[in-house]
Amino acid sequence: MFETTLFQLTAVIVLGILSQWIAWRFRLPAIVVMSLAGLIVGPFLNLFNPQESFGEVFSPIISLAVAIILFEGSLSLDFREIKGFRHSIYRISTLGAFIAWILGSLAAHYLAGLSLDVAFVIGGLFIVTGPTVILPLLRQAKLKERPATILKWEGIVVDPFGALVALFALQVVFWVNDFITGTSLLLFFGASILAAIIGAGAGFLLGRLLEHGYIPEFLKSPVVLTSVLLVFVVSDMVMHETGLLAVTAMGIVMANMHLTSIRDLLHFKENISVLLISSVFIMLTASLTVDTLLDILNWRMLLFVLAMMFVVRPISIWLSTIGVGLTNQERTLIGWIAPRGIVALTVSGYFADVLTNAGFSDGNILTALTLALVFATVLAHGFSIRWLSRKLGLQATEEAGIMIVGGSAFTAVLAEAIQSFNKPVLVMDRSWGALFESRQLGIKTEVGDILSEHTEYHVDLTPYEVLVAATEDDAYNALICQRFVPELGREHIFQTPIHIGDPSDYSKSFGGRKMFDQEYDIHTLNRFVEEGYMIRKTQLTLTYTMDHFLQDDAHKTIPLFAVDEDNHLFFVADGKKRAIEPGTTIVSLTSPTRKMEKALEKMSNVEVPTKD
Repeated sequence: MFETTLFQLTAVIVLGILSQWIAWRFRLPAIVVMSLAGLIVGPFLNLFNPQESFGEVFSPIISLAVAIILFEGSLSLDFREIKGFRHSIYRISTLGAFIAWILGSLAAHYLAGLSLDVAFVIGGLFIVTGPTVILPLLRQAKLKERPATILKWEGIVVDPFGALVALFALQVVFWVNDFITGTSLLLFFGASILAAIIGAGAGFLLGRLLEHGYIPEFLKSPVVLTSVLLVFVVSDMVMHETGLLAVTAMGIVMANMHLTSIRDLLHFKENISVLLISSVFIMLTASLTVDTLLDILNWRMLLFVLAMMFVVRPISIWLSTIGVGLTNQERTLIGWIAPRGIVALTVSGYFADVLTNAGFSDGNILTALTLALVFATVLAHGFSIRWLSRKLGLQATEEAGIMIVGGSAFTAVLAEAIQSFNKPVLVMDRSWGALFESRQLGIKTEVGDILSEHTEYHVDLTPYEVLVAATEDDAYNALICQRFVPELGREHIFQTPIHIGDPSDYSKSFGGRKMFDQEYDIHTLNRFVEEGYMIRKTQLTLTYTMDHFLQDDAHKTIPLFAVDEDNHLFFVADGKKRAIEPGTTIVSLTSPTRKMEKALEKMSNVEVPTKD
């Protein structure tokens, strides 16, 4: 049973998703966990070898998966996102890539011992990073907007060009050695341009069909997925490795057509990409052999890897970003983060075969050299990005920020209470006047519609992992929650209780988790604050438990949220009672009558001195 192809295919998928979950649960770099899982079941325990089991379909599966992943990444490359630092991305993707190509080739020749011809080819390939490794790192690190966007765009844009640069270098090597004619070299440029035209044309045509209703809603995602595979295969048939350029061009064109259904497509593609990235990493690492891993330990390879990480990458970034407005901290971080991933692994195998068959004896070590660079960069950058970004002051926040939509008297005091625990808080509303109380209390505010495209591209929402919809419109609150569920997760989406109609009439799957008890809707809470209700903080102990807290007060006390000893904040939601440990601080909205009684009680305990 364990040797069947069906079982091994299922095992690859299960291991990939399990690795993603372990990485999320223990806050580890996902690509590191996936790589280790593949090594354990593959070369270490020798449980199965996907490359042997899947046979001839192994490479096509990897290629199609990479095409989908690259398209999904390019589908998020909206030019409105890079307003203000477009020049930085252009310089890094062109001049920076060229410098990295030349320096990487020299390092491969003088340090790794490759011939100049082979080094010229592999140096072009190693300029790639790619969405399969960059995007998981960015999700983990929570960088500030500018460095995160630059790294994302570089990874996606340079990925297909890295393969094309290596292919161009291969054509030049064959031309110099009289293996091909100058006409073949010209055909390379023609095929590359044709691939870009095919991808861009297909993207534009598909976008028009989607926008004008020629494709029904239930077929949109399947049609787009099928089109991506078709464009990739057709372009790759014209010339090997140009398919990556085609699907990237296709995604960028569709991203900048501002389609009404683009968000639905993105969510669908993101889900598929997570599955594919997980599975592909397991397949590639599980297919390695112990001999290949031992080859990585060669001192010349290790010296080459160190040069790529500590010399080639930093120099290429620092030289290419002169005068573009980036800070030294940003240039340092970008100059360090450059993990290689699936594209480098898959494409290097192709070049190794072609160069070996052409008579270049050192072509057979390209796979081991690529593996050494991939593993070293994945481990080093995966474990260091959070630490380095924090040291350089480029992490958006270490704390999970909270965004409150709806300005009012209650949300102002709620935001102030949250901020007192050193949590980033943002209050947003469509009305400047509605944010008056929040501004008075020193809370960060933004005027705008959370659902508008202007907000999406001009307000940095990266630091905020929790959303509270607290406007006076129940339907608008539910719509806000539904919009952000795919990005933040339902467990991090909250809204104030429904105040019109029977709450049971509303589907539980629509909207966010309901905060507080049902009777405390936003109108009631605002009235309480206007009547003088105040924020009260109560720390629970072994002798003063949550039960004591709830029974201690004859007047209204509304628990809002709690903060445990590790400074983790959780809201009172869905009417569910959860076990609250001693040391936790309960934050509640308390009647002014209770405050007055406490004050009188303290005054009564004060001894008044008497005259003799």
